[in-house]
Amino acid sequence: MIATHWAALGRLHGFPGKSGAAMAFSPQFHDHTKPRLVTSNVVCMLSMLLWAIGFPAAEFLLGVWDPLALIAARLSLAVVFLIPLWILLDGPDAVLRARWGRGILVGGIGFGLGTYLILVGQSISDPVTVTIVASSMPAIAALMEVMFDGRRLRRKFVLGLLIAITGGLVAAGTNVGTGSTGLGSLLAFLSVICFAWGSRAAVRDFPDLSSIGQTTITLAGAMVFAVVALFFAMQLGLSKGITGPISSEQIAALALYAIGGMALSQILWIMGVGRLGIAMAATHLNAAPFYVMVIMLLLGGMWFWGQAFGALLVGVGVIVAQWRRA
Repeated sequence: MIATHWAALGRLHGFPGKSGAAMAFSPQFHDHTKPRLVTSNVVCMLSMLLWAIGFPAAEFLLGVWDPLALIAARLSLAVVFLIPLWILLDGPDAVLRARWGRGILVGGIGFGLGTYLILVGQSISDPVTVTIVASSMPAIAALMEVMFDGRRLRRKFVLGLLIAITGGLVAAGTNVGTGSTGLGSLLAFLSVICFAWGSRAAVRDFPDLSSIGQTTITLAGAMVFAVVALFFAMQLGLSKGITGPISSEQIAALALYAIGGMALSQILWIMGVGRLGIAMAATHLNAAPFYVMVIMLLLGGMWFWGQAFGALLVGVGVIVAQWRRA
Protein backbone atom coordinates (compact mmCIF):
# COMPACT_ATOMS: atom_id res chain seq x y z
CA MET A 1 0.00 0.00 0.00
CA ILE A 2 1.41 3.38 -1.01
CA ALA A 3 0.18 4.90 2.24
CA THR A 4 2.60 2.61 4.07
CA HIS A 5 5.56 3.81 1.98
CA TRP A 6 4.49 7.44 2.40
CA ALA A 7 3.86 7.48 6.15
CA ALA A 8 6.43 4.92 7.24
CA LEU A 9 9.14 6.83 5.41
CA GLY A 10 7.79 10.13 6.71
CA ARG A 11 9.63 9.32 9.92
CA LEU A 12 12.93 9.66 8.03
CA HIS A 13 12.28 12.77 5.97
CA GLY A 14 13.02 16.08 7.37
CA PHE A 15 10.26 18.24 5.50
CA PRO A 16 19.75 29.55 -7.82
CA GLY A 17 20.72 32.68 -7.35
CA LYS A 18 20.11 35.19 -4.62
CA SER A 19 16.79 35.09 -2.86
CA GLY A 20 16.51 38.85 -2.42
CA ALA A 21 15.84 40.95 0.64
CA ALA A 22 14.18 39.48 3.70
CA MET A 23 11.08 41.45 2.78
CA ALA A 24 10.75 39.38 -0.35
CA PHE A 25 9.71 36.37 1.69
CA SER A 26 6.36 37.97 2.42
CA PRO A 27 3.76 36.72 -0.09
CA GLN A 28 2.72 40.16 -1.28
CA PHE A 29 6.23 40.71 -2.66
CA HIS A 30 6.35 37.55 -4.73
CA ASP A 31 6.43 37.81 -8.49
CA HIS A 32 3.04 36.37 -9.48
CA THR A 33 3.48 36.74 -13.26
CA LYS A 34 2.32 33.69 -15.15
CA PRO A 35 5.77 32.47 -16.36
CA ARG A 36 7.19 32.92 -12.86
CA LEU A 37 4.32 30.96 -11.30
CA VAL A 38 4.74 28.12 -13.79
CA THR A 39 8.49 27.77 -13.22
CA SER A 40 8.07 28.09 -9.44
CA ASN A 41 5.50 25.29 -9.33
CA VAL A 42 7.67 23.11 -11.57
CA VAL A 43 10.52 23.64 -9.09
CA CYS A 44 8.28 22.45 -6.23
CA MET A 45 7.10 19.44 -8.25
CA LEU A 46 10.68 18.43 -9.04
CA SER A 47 11.56 18.79 -5.37
CA MET A 48 8.78 16.42 -4.36
CA LEU A 49 9.70 13.98 -7.13
CA LEU A 50 13.31 13.81 -5.94
CA TRP A 51 12.10 13.44 -2.36
CA ALA A 52 9.87 10.55 -3.41
CA ILE A 53 12.79 8.82 -5.15
CA GLY A 54 14.38 8.39 -1.75
CA PHE A 55 11.49 6.32 -0.40
CA PRO A 56 12.32 2.99 -2.10
CA ALA A 57 15.98 3.51 -1.19
CA ALA A 58 15.03 4.04 2.44
CA GLU A 59 12.89 0.89 2.47
CA PHE A 60 15.96 -1.06 1.36
CA LEU A 61 18.27 0.66 3.86
CA LEU A 62 15.98 0.09 6.84
CA GLY A 63 16.78 -3.60 6.61
CA VAL A 64 20.27 -2.84 7.94
CA TRP A 65 20.11 0.63 9.51
CA ASP A 66 18.36 1.70 12.69
CA PRO A 67 16.04 4.64 11.75
CA LEU A 68 17.87 7.24 13.84
CA ALA A 69 21.26 6.07 12.53
CA LEU A 70 19.94 6.28 8.99
CA ILE A 71 18.71 9.85 9.56
CA ALA A 72 22.13 10.88 10.89
CA ALA A 73 23.99 9.18 8.02
CA ARG A 74 21.66 10.67 5.44
CA LEU A 75 22.06 14.22 6.73
CA SER A 76 25.82 13.87 7.12
CA LEU A 77 26.30 12.66 3.55
CA ALA A 78 24.00 15.39 2.23
CA VAL A 79 26.01 18.10 4.02
CA VAL A 80 29.33 16.63 2.86
CA PHE A 81 27.98 16.80 -0.70
CA LEU A 82 26.54 20.32 -0.38
CA ILE A 83 29.42 22.23 1.22
CA PRO A 84 31.91 21.75 -1.69
CA LEU A 85 29.10 22.51 -4.14
CA TRP A 86 28.27 25.72 -2.24
CA ILE A 87 31.94 26.76 -2.25
CA LEU A 88 32.19 26.03 -5.98
CA LEU A 89 29.08 28.05 -6.89
CA ASP A 90 29.22 30.97 -4.43
CA GLY A 91 32.86 31.06 -3.39
CA PRO A 92 34.52 30.38 -0.04
CA ASP A 93 33.77 33.89 1.30
CA ALA A 94 30.03 33.23 1.18
CA VAL A 95 30.51 30.08 3.24
CA LEU A 96 32.81 31.72 5.79
CA ARG A 97 30.62 34.80 6.24
CA ALA A 98 27.41 32.80 6.69
CA ARG A 99 25.63 32.92 10.05
CA TRP A 100 26.44 29.35 11.03
CA GLY A 101 25.19 29.71 14.58
CA ARG A 102 21.75 30.79 13.43
CA GLY A 103 21.78 28.16 10.67
CA ILE A 104 22.48 25.36 13.12
CA LEU A 105 19.70 26.63 15.39
CA VAL A 106 17.13 26.89 12.57
CA GLY A 107 18.11 23.57 11.00
CA GLY A 108 18.38 21.78 14.33
CA ILE A 109 14.90 22.82 15.44
CA GLY A 110 13.14 22.93 12.07
CA PHE A 111 14.50 19.84 10.35
CA GLY A 112 16.41 17.92 13.03
CA LEU A 113 13.88 18.08 15.86
CA GLY A 114 11.03 17.91 13.33
CA THR A 115 12.33 14.64 11.91
CA TYR A 116 12.86 13.18 15.38
CA LEU A 117 9.37 14.15 16.58
CA ILE A 118 7.66 12.52 13.61
CA LEU A 119 9.78 9.39 14.17
CA VAL A 120 8.73 9.16 17.82
CA GLY A 121 5.14 10.14 16.99
CA GLN A 122 4.76 7.28 14.54
CA SER A 123 6.41 4.79 16.88
CA ILE A 124 3.71 5.37 19.52
CA SER A 125 0.77 5.78 17.12
CA ASP A 126 0.57 4.46 13.55
CA PRO A 127 1.41 5.43 9.93
CA VAL A 128 -2.16 6.53 9.21
CA THR A 129 -2.12 9.09 12.00
CA VAL A 130 1.20 10.53 10.84
CA THR A 131 -0.03 10.79 7.25
CA ILE A 132 -3.21 12.59 8.25
CA VAL A 133 -1.36 15.07 10.45
CA ALA A 134 1.32 15.69 7.78
CA SER A 135 -1.39 16.67 5.31
CA SER A 136 -2.16 19.68 7.50
CA MET A 137 1.15 21.40 6.70
CA PRO A 138 -0.29 23.77 4.04
CA ALA A 139 -2.88 25.01 6.54
CA ILE A 140 -0.27 25.47 9.27
CA ALA A 141 2.01 27.28 6.83
CA ALA A 142 -0.85 29.57 5.75
CA LEU A 143 -1.57 30.39 9.39
CA MET A 144 2.10 31.32 9.88
CA GLU A 145 1.94 33.68 6.92
CA VAL A 146 -1.21 35.30 8.32
CA MET A 147 0.34 35.73 11.77
CA PHE A 148 3.87 36.78 10.83
CA ASP A 149 3.81 38.05 7.25
CA GLY A 150 0.50 39.89 7.05
CA ARG A 151 -1.03 37.61 4.40
CA ARG A 152 -4.70 38.28 3.74
CA LEU A 153 -6.46 35.04 2.92
CA ARG A 154 -8.40 35.14 -0.34
CA ARG A 155 -11.38 32.85 -0.79
CA LYS A 156 -9.77 31.15 -3.78
CA PHE A 157 -6.59 30.55 -1.79
CA VAL A 158 -8.52 28.96 1.09
CA LEU A 159 -10.60 26.86 -1.33
CA GLY A 160 -7.49 25.69 -3.16
CA LEU A 161 -5.83 24.88 0.14
CA LEU A 162 -8.78 22.72 1.22
CA ILE A 163 -8.84 20.91 -2.13
CA ALA A 164 -5.08 20.22 -1.94
CA ILE A 165 -5.32 18.91 1.64
CA THR A 166 -8.21 16.65 0.65
CA GLY A 167 -6.18 15.42 -2.31
CA GLY A 168 -3.27 14.67 0.00
CA LEU A 169 -5.45 12.52 2.25
CA VAL A 170 -6.88 10.66 -0.75
CA ALA A 171 -3.44 10.19 -2.35
CA ALA A 172 -2.06 8.79 0.90
CA GLY A 173 -4.86 6.24 1.01
CA THR A 174 -5.84 7.23 4.53
CA ASN A 175 -9.11 7.16 6.35
CA VAL A 176 -9.52 9.75 9.08
CA GLY A 177 -11.55 7.32 11.13
CA THR A 178 -8.73 4.76 11.33
CA GLY A 179 -5.99 6.91 12.80
CA SER A 180 -5.15 6.68 16.46
CA THR A 181 -4.99 9.86 18.51
CA GLY A 182 -3.22 11.04 21.63
CA LEU A 183 0.46 11.74 22.20
CA GLY A 184 1.53 10.34 18.82
CA SER A 185 -0.76 12.78 17.00
CA LEU A 186 0.50 15.66 19.12
CA LEU A 187 4.15 14.86 18.38
CA ALA A 188 3.42 14.52 14.65
CA PHE A 189 1.62 17.87 14.72
CA LEU A 190 4.57 19.51 16.49
CA SER A 191 6.90 18.04 13.85
CA VAL A 192 4.84 19.62 11.07
CA ILE A 193 5.08 22.98 12.84
CA CYS A 194 8.86 22.51 13.05
CA PHE A 195 9.14 21.72 9.33
CA ALA A 196 6.98 24.69 8.32
CA TRP A 197 8.83 27.06 10.64
CA GLY A 198 12.23 25.77 9.51
CA SER A 199 11.38 26.13 5.81
CA ARG A 200 10.11 29.68 6.36
CA ALA A 201 13.11 30.63 8.50
CA ALA A 202 15.59 29.17 5.98
CA VAL A 203 14.44 31.78 3.46
CA ARG A 204 13.61 34.65 5.83
CA ASP A 205 16.70 34.53 8.07
CA PHE A 206 19.33 34.14 5.34
CA PRO A 207 18.29 36.59 2.58
CA ASP A 208 21.92 37.16 1.56
CA LEU A 209 22.48 33.48 0.77
CA SER A 210 21.61 31.60 -2.40
CA SER A 211 19.21 28.69 -2.26
CA ILE A 212 22.09 26.25 -1.97
CA GLY A 213 23.52 28.28 0.91
CA GLN A 214 20.18 28.39 2.72
CA THR A 215 19.85 24.64 2.24
CA THR A 216 23.36 23.73 3.36
CA ILE A 217 23.47 25.87 6.49
CA THR A 218 20.12 24.57 7.78
CA LEU A 219 20.77 20.92 6.90
CA ALA A 220 24.05 21.25 8.78
CA GLY A 221 22.00 22.19 11.84
CA ALA A 222 19.76 19.18 11.31
CA MET A 223 22.86 16.99 11.00
CA VAL A 224 24.26 18.26 14.31
CA PHE A 225 20.94 17.52 16.04
CA ALA A 226 20.69 14.02 14.50
CA VAL A 227 24.28 13.06 15.35
CA VAL A 228 23.96 14.25 18.96
CA ALA A 229 20.58 12.48 19.32
CA LEU A 230 22.07 9.27 17.90
CA PHE A 231 25.02 9.44 20.30
CA PHE A 232 22.80 9.72 23.37
CA ALA A 233 20.34 7.13 22.04
CA MET A 234 23.14 4.60 21.59
CA GLN A 235 24.51 5.37 25.05
CA LEU A 236 21.07 4.71 26.51
CA GLY A 237 20.53 1.58 24.43
CA LEU A 238 17.69 3.16 22.46
CA SER A 239 19.36 2.80 19.05
CA LYS A 240 21.20 -0.17 17.57
CA GLY A 241 22.98 1.83 14.88
CA ILE A 242 23.85 -0.46 11.97
CA THR A 243 22.49 -3.96 12.41
CA GLY A 244 24.07 -5.73 9.43
CA PRO A 245 26.91 -5.66 6.88
CA ILE A 246 27.18 -2.68 4.52
CA SER A 247 27.22 -3.80 0.89
CA SER A 248 27.93 -1.81 -2.26
CA GLU A 249 24.17 -1.79 -2.91
CA GLN A 250 23.67 -0.24 0.53
CA ILE A 251 26.21 2.49 -0.25
CA ALA A 252 24.54 3.24 -3.59
CA ALA A 253 21.11 3.38 -1.98
CA LEU A 254 22.39 5.70 0.76
CA ALA A 255 23.93 8.01 -1.85
CA LEU A 256 20.62 8.15 -3.72
CA TYR A 257 18.71 8.68 -0.48
CA ALA A 258 21.01 11.45 0.80
CA ILE A 259 22.03 13.31 -2.36
CA GLY A 260 18.93 12.97 -4.53
CA GLY A 261 16.21 12.55 -1.92
CA MET A 262 17.66 15.11 0.51
CA ALA A 263 20.35 17.50 -0.79
CA LEU A 264 19.03 18.25 -4.30
CA SER A 265 15.39 17.97 -3.23
CA GLN A 266 15.92 20.42 -0.37
CA ILE A 267 17.64 22.97 -2.64
CA LEU A 268 14.61 22.97 -4.93
CA TRP A 269 12.24 23.04 -1.94
CA ILE A 270 13.91 26.11 -0.41
CA MET A 271 13.93 27.75 -3.82
CA GLY A 272 10.20 27.06 -4.19
CA VAL A 273 9.46 28.43 -0.71
CA GLY A 274 11.36 31.60 -1.56
CA ARG A 275 9.35 32.07 -4.75
CA LEU A 276 5.85 31.00 -3.68
CA GLY A 277 5.84 31.32 0.11
CA ILE A 278 5.70 28.41 2.50
CA ALA A 279 1.91 28.00 2.39
CA MET A 280 1.68 27.66 -1.39
CA ALA A 281 4.82 25.53 -1.70
CA ALA A 282 3.54 23.21 1.03
CA THR A 283 0.50 22.22 -1.04
CA HIS A 284 2.88 20.27 -3.30
CA LEU A 285 3.80 18.00 -0.37
CA ASN A 286 0.40 16.36 -0.63
CA ALA A 287 1.21 15.03 -4.11
CA ALA A 288 4.23 13.07 -2.84
CA PRO A 289 2.27 9.79 -2.32
CA PHE A 290 1.39 9.81 -6.03
CA TYR A 291 5.04 10.26 -7.02
CA VAL A 292 5.98 7.38 -4.72
CA MET A 293 3.34 5.22 -6.38
CA VAL A 294 4.70 6.01 -9.86
CA ILE A 295 8.25 5.18 -8.78
CA MET A 296 7.12 1.94 -7.15
CA LEU A 297 5.18 1.14 -10.34
CA LEU A 298 8.41 1.41 -12.34
CA LEU A 299 9.98 -0.98 -9.83
CA GLY A 300 7.21 -3.53 -10.29
CA GLY A 301 4.58 -2.16 -7.94
CA MET A 302 0.86 -1.64 -8.55
CA TRP A 303 -1.17 1.30 -9.83
CA PHE A 304 -3.75 2.75 -7.43
CA TRP A 305 -6.44 4.98 -8.89
CA GLY A 306 -7.06 6.52 -5.47
CA GLN A 307 -3.53 7.93 -5.39
CA ALA A 308 -3.90 9.21 -8.95
CA PHE A 309 -7.20 10.92 -8.15
CA GLY A 310 -5.70 12.42 -5.01
CA ALA A 311 -2.79 13.84 -7.00
CA LEU A 312 -5.29 15.32 -9.48
CA LEU A 313 -7.07 17.03 -6.59
CA VAL A 314 -3.77 18.44 -5.33
CA GLY A 315 -3.07 19.85 -8.80
CA VAL A 316 -6.52 21.42 -8.98
CA GLY A 317 -6.02 22.88 -5.50
CA VAL A 318 -2.69 24.42 -6.48
CA ILE A 319 -4.25 26.04 -9.56
CA VAL A 320 -7.29 27.35 -7.68
CA ALA A 321 -5.16 28.76 -4.85
CA GLN A 322 -2.97 30.68 -7.30
CA TRP A 323 -5.72 31.75 -9.70
CA ARG A 324 -5.77 35.50 -10.21
CA ARG A 325 -7.67 37.70 -12.60
CA ALA A 326 -5.68 39.32 -15.36
